[in-house]
Amino acid sequence: MNQLQALLNDSLIRTKHVENAAIINIKERKVCASTFGFNVPPENALNLIYAFCKNLLQVRRGGLCFKEKYYKCVRADEHSIYLQNPDGGLIVVKTKTFILVATYRVGMYPSVCVEAVEKLGKRNGC
Repeated sequence: MNQLQALLNDSLIRTKHVENAAIINIKERKVCASTFGFNVPPENALNLIYAFCKNLLQVRRGGLCFKEKYYKCVRADEHSIYLQNPDGGLIVVKTKTFILVATYRVGMYPSVCVEAVEKLGKRNGC
């Protein structure tokens, strides 16, 4: 397990608010760490990068497809996107170097995920 994977587990998974998480390196355009069993296909990683760089207004209006599921946008700004569907939610947070994507269950609150992501960013210097 690399340092980023350990941080994902310590800062996010152990909170019990996040089911799965992955970190995408923006410059390299690929997933550099993920929690056990959470595979983010390359096209999904590129779509998340594109959502922040070129398509945030469209995501706000039309939502986002991630891993063959449609998510409705609840809130989006230049640093974070909150999305939901009947099964749960997706939070995507952009730092200078990385995009972190995390799934959460129905009944969990995205703000709890954001706090964990911010903690992760501070520990990793993102």
